[in-house]
Amino acid sequence: MSVHANDLEASTRFYEELFGMERIAAPNFPEVNVVWLRLGAQQLHLFERDVDAPAAHHFGLDVEDFAGVYRKAKELGVLDTYAPQGRSIRSHPAGWVQMYIRDPSGNLVEVDCPDVTSLPDDLRAEIPSLDDDQLQVGDERTATLYPPRAAR
Repeated sequence: MSVHANDLEASTRFYEELFGMERIAAPNFPEVNVVWLRLGAQQLHLFERDVDAPAAHHFGLDVEDFAGVYRKAKELGVLDTYAPQGRSIRSHPAGWVQMYIRDPSGNLVEVDCPDVTSLPDDLRAEIPSLDDDQLQVGDERTATLYPPRAAR
């Protein structure tokens, strides 16, 4: 995934601090500065351009410490209410959780967790269900961000 950065160093520090991403070697491209970051097997490529980030386009990241990332995002004031019903975090009846944040350049980032029951009780108490705002029926109740383990 590649996303734009207004300030390459500020964006790099954001992803390093919030997600623990690690800077890795990147090519030297003509006319564009880049930083490549790694999170486990995932990579995020930042590029510096004089443009605005799209308002609704976003990418998703799975993190091992969802509760830690949520608490840090809340502390940094980067939770975003892009999601329908203006919620920055919510669970789905199938059990997964998603939150939305904005990076320093305005990019929207979805952060995902496969199992709400794995989160601490105090955090689960803060997470509304999508059902609270829009009842999920039929196949909507089983929709998932996570394919069955055998298919991964």
